[in-house]
Amino acid sequence: MLLWVLFVVLATVLGGAVQPRTPTAAELTNGEAQRAEHILDQAGLTLPAHEVVFIQDSTGTVESARFQAAVKDTVAAVNGTGKVTHVVSPLDPAGQAAVSADRHSALVQFDMAGDGLTAKDRVQPVLDAVAKVAGSYQGMRVEQFGEASFAHSYGTKLNTDYSNAELLSFPVTLGILLVAFGAAMAALVPVLVAVTVVTAASGLLVVASQLVPIDQNGSSVMSLIGIAVGVDYSLFYLRRVREERALGRTTEAAVTAAAATSGRSILVSGLTVIVSLAGLYLSGNGIFLGMATATITVVAVAVAGSLTVLPALLSLLGDRMDKGRIGLRRKSATGSGRSGVLDLVLRRPAAAVLLCAAFLGALVVPAFSLHTSDPGVSDLPKGSLAALQTYDRIQQAFPGASSPAKIVIKADGLTGPAGTAALDRLRQAVTSTPGLRGPVTFDADGTGKVGVATVGLDGNGTDRTSVAALDTLRRTVVPRAFGDLAGAQIAVGGTTANSVDSSKHLSDSTPWVAGFVLLFTFAVMLFSFRSLVMAALTLVLNLVSVGAAFGLVVVIFQHHWAEGLLGFTSTGGIASWVPLFLFVFLFGLSMDYHVFVVSRIREGRDRGLSTARAVAEGIKGTAGVVTSAAVVMVAVAAVFGALPQLSMKESGVGMSAAVLIDATLVRAVLLPAALTLLGDRSWYLPRLLRRLPGGHGGHGTGPAPAVDAVPEHESSVALVV
Repeated sequence: MLLWVLFVVLATVLGGAVQPRTPTAAELTNGEAQRAEHILDQAGLTLPAHEVVFIQDSTGTVESARFQAAVKDTVAAVNGTGKVTHVVSPLDPAGQAAVSADRHSALVQFDMAGDGLTAKDRVQPVLDAVAKVAGSYQGMRVEQFGEASFAHSYGTKLNTDYSNAELLSFPVTLGILLVAFGAAMAALVPVLVAVTVVTAASGLLVVASQLVPIDQNGSSVMSLIGIAVGVDYSLFYLRRVREERALGRTTEAAVTAAAATSGRSILVSGLTVIVSLAGLYLSGNGIFLGMATATITVVAVAVAGSLTVLPALLSLLGDRMDKGRIGLRRKSATGSGRSGVLDLVLRRPAAAVLLCAAFLGALVVPAFSLHTSDPGVSDLPKGSLAALQTYDRIQQAFPGASSPAKIVIKADGLTGPAGTAALDRLRQAVTSTPGLRGPVTFDADGTGKVGVATVGLDGNGTDRTSVAALDTLRRTVVPRAFGDLAGAQIAVGGTTANSVDSSKHLSDSTPWVAGFVLLFTFAVMLFSFRSLVMAALTLVLNLVSVGAAFGLVVVIFQHHWAEGLLGFTSTGGIASWVPLFLFVFLFGLSMDYHVFVVSRIREGRDRGLSTARAVAEGIKGTAGVVTSAAVVMVAVAAVFGALPQLSMKESGVGMSAAVLIDATLVRAVLLPAALTLLGDRSWYLPRLLRRLPGGHGGHGTGPAPAVDAVPEHESSVALVV
């Protein structure tokens, strides 16, 4: 106990003593956009963050004296901050395209000085200056929007939303555990372990970020996974201890028995989750590298805590773990509904497999129509941020006003006659090419060999219009404009390029990630249970549950019927990072229940029971704890799925659906039915593999506990299957 407390304190102190490292702009993207960042890094330049100030007068036009005064005051105000460059006024010839068709709206355009990735931390003085101008022109709109200002407000909202979700998840989890155990002390133990796990992992994560940079997504996902697995692992262990004590064993003997059974299941499950998460390292994307590091860290800490401090705490509590009993209506730990369904499944296993497979197959079918799209600013509802309302007004006045593409050029003589001629060709091409807009700005480094030109793209930055404009720019306009520069290195970056290139890279790397996860999950199960059939069956069942979850996500989020129900606006696709995220995480997390259930079935076989009898007792003996653990996981994922961010909503709903399907239909119907049909062939291991070290030994602690041997005061959250 004391060593664990010391570990948590040291991890927290160590994390507080180190400055967390976040990904660079190059680490957050891939492909040509990443090459653009690398060229700039070598030259000591960065892609600037583009900003605009939207000025609108419903009664006056840009020709009115008041409108022009507002524009001039805005230009002076943003220049006066010393934080901006390349200010272009709509009153200047270069900025005339930034006047709306009805002449009632205009844009003052500029770039934030310095690194575009960190501009969100420096944009507040500019926002304050613009707000001061707005206060002087009542009845007019003077509002700022751009890459830095949106990232600033978006990051602030994310921090608030994630913090609220984390705070809400703990009382929700505690309430579920109170129902599951019927005792306050028993319910508090898993929550206490989960809190210390997340706390320690947060400190260690800061240290780990020195090797693998962690962004905000990684930290938030770590909390979600840490709460879920920390509670689930503790739940498995605590439940087994209570079962052993119900058989008359002392606390010490019960904890020892739990260590040999549930403890081993936790170790195998944690190892499988970690192996699955490690597949994200093959993605080559900075966001996923951070997610992998964050979640591997928290799962490893959860496993360590469940195998060390948890048994120590339970030994220390002894009979006091049942203190604080609450007067809830009790149910058998197996749940009569589930037990009845299981009996039917075991009597008609072939029919159960066919019916369940048909139903899940119907859920899987929509997954084949899944396609991805970067939601961009649509990741949040328009009403959730003032910046998004400004963006919507800009889109209405200037259809297709998005963040510009940024052309990075490295060439000798870039600021000489050849470079000047190339920029002139670029400006001429932009004015005559559909989908591209001015003004074209240019900035070079001190050597005159590396520069950045910006070109406006139609569309909202991530839609098909913007993607088509980017393709035209890359394939046609840029080669013609800069083709005469000998030895030039050219790469197009920016918001649209980042989205397109990262999505393509993730699509290309997905087969490698999936192959890695499948191969090593198979290997872990083969090693753990010494059964070729069980390892193969595990892959099939996991693929079915993940596929069904994908199908539900497609049905819900690629269409419009659930928008009002869940509070989102469909983009017609799934956020590009969500499918890979869901595949890896769901494949790993589904092992929690699978390993726990199969371990109990294998225990029965090791004691000499027939496969059919071992399946019956294993499923019935774990039904209550698996149900409770699944409800915890579903509830925690649902809390995060309730966040306003569309991408997080997709992942939260997907995780909730997958866990619900996995813990009910897959583990309670397909698994027992398949094992019953296979019989002793479930444990088949070829002669060549029988020399495998380790494996599942005889960990039985005596006769299998009867289903009704669970303490009467223990209840479970029963799910109808």
